Amino acid sequence: MNNDHIDTEGFRANVGIILSNDEGKVMLAGRVGSKGWQFPQGGMLHGESAEKAMYRELHEEVGLLETDVAVLGATDDWIRYRLPDRFVRRDSEPLCIGQKQRWFLLRLLGSDSQLRFDCSETPEFDRWRWVDFWRPVNEVIYFKRRVYALALHELGPHLYPDGMPPPPRWWPKRWRIVFEKDREKAGVAHSQTRLERFHNSQDDNSQEE
Repeated sequence: MNNDHIDTEGFRANVGIILSNDEGKVMLAGRVGSKGWQFPQGGMLHGESAEKAMYRELHEEVGLLETDVAVLGATDDWIRYRLPDRFVRRDSEPLCIGQKQRWFLLRLLGSDSQLRFDCSETPEFDRWRWVDFWRPVNEVIYFKRRVYALALHELGPHLYPDGMPPPPRWWPKRWRIVFEKDREKAGVAHSQTRLERFHNSQDDNSQEE
């Protein structure tokens, strides 16, 4: 039986984990048997809260316990993305067309030696590295880039209370313009809403791969 929580619109409930260190860097994990890098994430089970799912995935994917981290913040609402057609399994029931995610920003309280990838029968990752705050947006597979930008944008002030790092030069120009205008005009909460609305108005095919 599939215990994943898929809503009536076909979006699978999921949690994402942004793990940071004392230097303000974030952890990217490398997928087993792949060149791909991403944040830890995983599906929520029926009846499972987002926080409980986060701690379960944290242990299964990177070997950390609740006592190993401090929760700095979580996104206020779901952040959704659709899967490209070639990744949709049309023969599955119920049909999953994408993810709706709640994101958590954590700080590692101990040392890097606590990270491990052998806490589940089928490990997701086999390597990791600390990177600059915005770097994951450029590292993750193309159809998740907007999600990463939105999650980092909303949660970043918890890690950088005196001001987040500016958007990198390799961001699409239209992203940087919206980010800077909104940050100047109305603060982080309004900025996140405007940036999400802007991204959702763009055609997925316009993203750089």
